[in-house]
Amino acid sequence: MAEQNLLSILAFLPFVASLALLSLSHNAHRAAAWVSGLTLAAGVAILLGFRQTIATHGSLRGNIEWVPSLGLDITLRLDGFSWLFTLLVLCIGILVVIYARYYMEGQDRMPRFFALLLAFTGAMQGILISGNILIMVVFWELTSIISFLLIGFWHQSGAARDGARTALMITALGGLCLLVAMLIVGNIVGSYDLETVLASGDLIRQSDLYGAALTLFLLGAFTKSAQFPFHFWLPGAMAAPTPVSAYLHSATMVKAGVFLLVRFSPAFGGTEAWFYAVAGTGMITMIVGAVIALFRHDLKGLLAYSTISHLGLITALAGIGGPMAIFAAIFHICNHAIFKASLFMTAGIIDHETGTRDMRKLSGLIRVMPITSVLAITAAASMAGMPLLNGFLSKEMFFAEAVDWHNGTWLDNALPYLAVIGSTFSVAYSLRFIVTVFFGPTATDLPQTPHEPTPWMRRPVEMLVLLCVVIGILPALTLEPILNVAAQAVLGPNTPEAHIAIWHGVNAPLLLSVVAIVVGTFIFLTTARTVPNGPEGPPLFHMIRAQKIYDWLQLQISWRWPRSVFRRIGTEELQPQLRILVMASVLFATAALWRNLHFAQDLRLNTPSPAFGLMWLVGAACAIGAAWQAKYHRFAALVLLGGAGLITCLTFVWFAAPDLAVTQLLVEVVTTVLLLLGLRWLPKRREEIVEDTLRPAKIRRFRDLVIAVIGGSGIAVIAYALMTRPLVPNVGDWFLGNAYYEGGGTNVVNVILVDFRAFDTFGEIGVLAIVGLTVYGLLRRFRPSAESVEQPEQQKITTQEHLTDYLYVPSVIMLWMFPLLIMVSAYFFFRGHDLPGGGFAAGVTMAIAFLLQYLATNVRWVEARITVLPIRWMGFGLLMAAGTGIGAWIFGYPFLTAYAQYVNLPVIGQVPAATAMLFDVGVFALVMGATVLMLIAIAHQSLRASRLREQDEEDRAAKAKKAALAEEGAKAGMKETA
Repeated sequence: MAEQNLLSILAFLPFVASLALLSLSHNAHRAAAWVSGLTLAAGVAILLGFRQTIATHGSLRGNIEWVPSLGLDITLRLDGFSWLFTLLVLCIGILVVIYARYYMEGQDRMPRFFALLLAFTGAMQGILISGNILIMVVFWELTSIISFLLIGFWHQSGAARDGARTALMITALGGLCLLVAMLIVGNIVGSYDLETVLASGDLIRQSDLYGAALTLFLLGAFTKSAQFPFHFWLPGAMAAPTPVSAYLHSATMVKAGVFLLVRFSPAFGGTEAWFYAVAGTGMITMIVGAVIALFRHDLKGLLAYSTISHLGLITALAGIGGPMAIFAAIFHICNHAIFKASLFMTAGIIDHETGTRDMRKLSGLIRVMPITSVLAITAAASMAGMPLLNGFLSKEMFFAEAVDWHNGTWLDNALPYLAVIGSTFSVAYSLRFIVTVFFGPTATDLPQTPHEPTPWMRRPVEMLVLLCVVIGILPALTLEPILNVAAQAVLGPNTPEAHIAIWHGVNAPLLLSVVAIVVGTFIFLTTARTVPNGPEGPPLFHMIRAQKIYDWLQLQISWRWPRSVFRRIGTEELQPQLRILVMASVLFATAALWRNLHFAQDLRLNTPSPAFGLMWLVGAACAIGAAWQAKYHRFAALVLLGGAGLITCLTFVWFAAPDLAVTQLLVEVVTTVLLLLGLRWLPKRREEIVEDTLRPAKIRRFRDLVIAVIGGSGIAVIAYALMTRPLVPNVGDWFLGNAYYEGGGTNVVNVILVDFRAFDTFGEIGVLAIVGLTVYGLLRRFRPSAESVEQPEQQKITTQEHLTDYLYVPSVIMLWMFPLLIMVSAYFFFRGHDLPGGGFAAGVTMAIAFLLQYLATNVRWVEARITVLPIRWMGFGLLMAAGTGIGAWIFGYPFLTAYAQYVNLPVIGQVPAATAMLFDVGVFALVMGATVLMLIAIAHQSLRASRLREQDEEDRAAKAKKAALAEEGAKAGMKETA
């Protein structure tokens, strides 16, 4: 149990630390770095504590119940493969934090940067240790979202924004494909548990849905790992800060795709379709990335395409399959992460100290930056696969698998040649990186005078390069045991152990390495003079660039095709849009209910009371009158609409639904007043009735009437079918019988909202938060018409001496109601679990208290005396509601499970208490905050209008003064002339 709790801490610690970092001041650089580094170090310590358990038992599992009925438990599973990968992510993360602390010194908001970095680490860990394939997809998409924020961290740069947007589009769409694939796999296997899925490879491969599942799965993996033809998003992501590039594109973001391929190879692999699709795509990507990298002039651009090439190598190994291929894939994942992180950091140091990453300007840096140059040369040699370095060993294994006989297909026969071509260009671009940047004459026209960086900025690079050398010389003592455990975690405990040796004698893999080094050197020497003077890309590259194809498709999908459809069916007016929505709803409802809507044979009918019928006639008259007056008199329509709402409230009271009645009444008050305040800023309706346009207007209104009658009649039929059914036991009876014993409350409605269906309520308050922020954002950009800016007639006729008498008594009453409404709000809140009320009603009541203050006085008067900060209330509400749900996990219960009991208080005695009250606090805070935020957004229009009027008056006064001065000058000139 202790290890399972530690596993949960490992999974959620980065997210908790990320939230803590957001509370720091924007210039708390050192504190943010320390918190980030210590968080990742704590993760490493926890992970090292699991090593013996993993070696003995093979895996460690932990389970957090969430929605067990849907199979959506948050299952955590750590085995040898995920243990090694997680250790790699955390260790390189620590080095990136140290590097970023000195690289990004300056005006950058470092707490926000480190918060995003930790959140991304948590999402990546979620992919690695998720034991449920659907939860894995959730973390998968979370990495896409957070990487979007990290790539676009320097949002003032257009290249960063474009790169972030492209990366999000490609990887998120791939994530959607992966989600569908996992749903199909879960349907085939009958479970979403990762262990069950991995053990059901034969069942998956024999299924008729195997082809669809494999295609969607590979789309998800290929897009994330930047495989051809989805490779173009990764170079665009180089606009991110260098620490982000070093982390996302060495050990995390792009490695998630190859991790998925290796992890699911037992479930999907072993077929010709898998071999052709995965191995073929990997080899193409390896060659394309290597060729393009040779022609890139930007340091990070060259490294980006080299990353694409090496990802293709790992993908090809996953496609080949087999014990040694999987072992080599895992080995190269580690090696590539080590030397590529060091190379990205080196590129950042060069950019930081010279002011440029353009290889055409850089030269001779080994004389002015000798230590950095040696580190970069060693890492680049490892990338090229030079002997006695870690990259050489895994590339030798790749050659060994390429020349091995697998299935005798044409692709199998071509693998050795394709491997040599890709490795040849890998040597060529590595040599170009080394020779061009560090040798030759010392560059003199650089933006900055180059020099060695601060030692701590170089320390992470030194540690990584040291690993390149140590692993290359002593592989059996460093990674071999861990790699064998990881391979056995993927392929099973019976997988034979592999041995890594520096020298295997003169064999085919060694000869292929020699050929690659010799031919790669020749290619570099023949292109050394032409490449720097040529375009950034190989010949014909600009004609077939995948980025151009993507831009063209994006333009078609997001602009031209929608505009073509919009010209046919679209409109910018609200009424036609509503007409389309209502008609679509009617059509879909008709299709769904056709021949499926049955009426009860024994109708359950009640004779309505004459008073109730009269009340509904009044409500119907109000509704019809509101629709009729909406075209001519907005205020009258609003009053009638309020009357219809009041009748709805009385209906709830009539049918003994006091909770609904209270909520309806409070919401009616708020919406009516907010709409009334909004009417103030709408332009006047100008309708010039012309004889030619009168007939089309009548036709349009008659059509709308027919649609409204059809829609309303359909709702009435459905309601009649439901309400006339015989009384049979249903879910409502269960709620009535279990509300008190299971939820600790006698108010069944509130218990349902905060206990039984709390997850629904949590989603609803999230939607309310989004609506509140959207309204606020729209109204901040709203500019009222000129006629709305003018002072209303009521204020114009109220002179200054009569201002104190204007609505004096009502305003005083509204001011005095503030403390009373606070008491009413508290009353509703604390009685909600047993009597009508609750957090929602209390939040709306509190919002009404603030609303009355704005109505009674003005914006400046209220905000000079009360500081509300509604956005913070909303954030606090969401955190409180989510924290209540997460708290249930600590005690081993599903998310948002409530606990109720009676507690003894001094003097008062026994009182009911439930954790659902904390959830209700979150509902209260968010509802109050969202409503007040919309109120403030509307109220501030008066401030804007006042400023506009004052500016207009000042402009008129200035013009009058200028005209008077001009007139006086003219008169003075005439006198002088006379």
